[in-house]
Amino acid sequence: MSEQPAPDDPHDAPLRRASDFLTNAAIVGVIKLALALPYAARVRFVGWLVERVIGPVAGYRRRALHNLALIFPSMPEDQRAAIATRCLNNVGRTFIENYSDRDFPNRMADITPHGPGAEALKDAVADGRPVILVTGHFGNYEATRAALVAQGYDIGGLYRDMKNPYFNAHYVKTMEAFGGPVFPQGRRGTAGFVRHLKGGGQLVLLFDQHVYAAPVLDFLGLPARTALSAAELALRYDALLIPFYGIRQPDGLSFDAVLEAPIQPSDAETMTQALNDSLAARVREMPEQWFWVHRRWRGDEV
Repeated sequence: MSEQPAPDDPHDAPLRRASDFLTNAAIVGVIKLALALPYAARVRFVGWLVERVIGPVAGYRRRALHNLALIFPSMPEDQRAAIATRCLNNVGRTFIENYSDRDFPNRMADITPHGPGAEALKDAVADGRPVILVTGHFGNYEATRAALVAQGYDIGGLYRDMKNPYFNAHYVKTMEAFGGPVFPQGRRGTAGFVRHLKGGGQLVLLFDQHVYAAPVLDFLGLPARTALSAAELALRYDALLIPFYGIRQPDGLSFDAVLEAPIQPSDAETMTQALNDSLAARVREMPEQWFWVHRRWRGDEV
């Protein structure tokens, strides 16, 4: 969920469609080229491409540096620059990993998720209790879902439609290939994921992007509009709410899948603040693994 853009001018529609088509064609070209390479080479290649070419040209590096300066104003500039560089590399690696719809899940099947939330998840499934697994754009957020699906969990995903319809069509297919049902955010997907939860299923949610008119909570020491959806769903359907992370390892190719202790039920804002605090602790420990390229703070929080 994100801030809704102004309605498009109908006169701009043909130009927008042409732009979307050409942009998607370029993306598909990169994907096809990368997928022709051996797995490790493709991941390194797209990481390098986003770090050195796409990120700077598209303005992602500039945005990452801006966000880093907001959160770490006293950090030396060269240190912030190094974090932005590694962030962009991680974004690129994550992108092509998630398009490697056979290789990536197969590699993640060898990972055993651990942490206090892993046992809580197992117990909840045995009891038929729904579970909402919550994470941010950190490391590769699909790594843990793929590892859990390989262990037999029926974990669905909730996604936001991309503005580019040509890109969106194949983007959704990559998520479906990981196993477990996927649902679009908004009214169209609500009925499906509610049925999934009511049936004792598990659902993954990402919660760390700006949501217009959402409550203002603290994230990394600054006010940030944060959706309460995950906590509200957990309270409404008596679902366990578990923060989790797919943490990229020093080799750049493997992951540690960590499930933290479930968030204690209280009220939606308190529970969501606990999720923000969980993610903030991870970001402060390994800032290069978070997607600083998002517009997380937009200046409308006060």
